[in-house]
Order: sequence, then structure tokens, then C-alpha cells
Amino acid sequence: MGKGRLEAFTDGVIAVVITIMVLELKPPHEPTWHALAASWHVFLAYALSFVYIGIYWNNHHHMLHAVTHVNGKVMWANLHFLFWLSLFPFTTAWLSEGEQLPSAVPAAAYGFVLLMTALSWIPLSRSLIACNGGASGKLSRAVGGFDWKAAVSPLLYASGIGMAFFMPIVSCVLYAAVAALWFIPDRRIEAHVSSP
Repeated sequence: MGKGRLEAFTDGVIAVVITIMVLELKPPHEPTWHALAASWHVFLAYALSFVYIGIYWNNHHHMLHAVTHVNGKVMWANLHFLFWLSLFPFTTAWLSEGEQLPSAVPAAAYGFVLLMTALSWIPLSRSLIACNGGASGKLSRAVGGFDWKAAVSPLLYASGIGMAFFMPIVSCVLYAAVAALWFIPDRRIEAHVSSP
């Protein structure tokens, strides 16, 4: 079956996730710069989550551009990925709740959702590869082989989850470091999309 409906549904879910997150940004109760500055941690949590969602949307677009069709396994794998992505507004709001510095459990929960979203990407990419030519397909040729970012990211997430119970701010720095690693889309896919 064609991939258009899956792309449209994913784009719609991602748009809703971003909308829910931005609605959590409440304006200050006072019309002063000081009141606005007091909410810096809320904006930073939102910005980090927005960047993550942008990274996933960008890479999802590139990955689907390298394939021609999907099947039932791909659709369920995509729903699994979207489930974890849809938890971003909840954990983002919880991370920025209350004090200006993050608390242990919300920081750990945020990292857990980041980790599970990253892990859900694996069955999605594998099912897309299997559905589109297997090892000889364009997507497999593009993403085949060792990817150091994909290997390091779960380790940094796990480290961040552990650090959350000792120094939650360090865990947030680790989460931001992973986002920085993935900020540039996977160039391997871009190179193979334009090739025959």
C-alpha cells in the first residue's frame, strides 16, 4: 500500500503534539520583564522538546522519502513511535513544573520518554527496510552499517535518567547534548534519495 496516508497521519499527530506543548506555555501574571524571565525554565523545556520533535519529523520525512510503500507492520511500528512521541507534552510540562531547576523524578521521566522514543525508531526503520527491498533496498543502503549516533544516544539517555536522581540539571544537559548530535538530518539518506 502507498505511504501517503501514513505520512499525513504522522504529520498530523506531530502538529497536535507541538500545539499541546505550546499551550502549556502560560503567560506571566504580571506585565514585566522580571515576570517573563522567571519562566525561563519553562521555555527551555519547551524549546528542547520542540527541537526533538523537529529532529524526529525531519528524519521521519527523509526516511519515508527513501521508500515507496508500507505494510501493516510499518503502520504498527509507526504507531508505536507516535505513542512515545505523544508523551512529550506531558513530560515537558512536568519537567518545567514548579521550581526553576528540574526535579529528579520529572527529569528521569523525561529521559525515559526520550529513550523509549529513540528505541521505537528501531522497529520502524527495520520494518520499512523489510517492506522496501530488504538489504538491497534504497533505505537499507542508506542507513546500513554502524551508526555511532544511534549507538551513543541510548547510553546518554540512560546516563541522564540515572543522573536525574543525583543532579537533575546534568541529566537535562545530557538530553540537550543528544539533541545537538541529531540536529543535522541523516545525510546518508539525503545522498541515497537522489540516487537511482
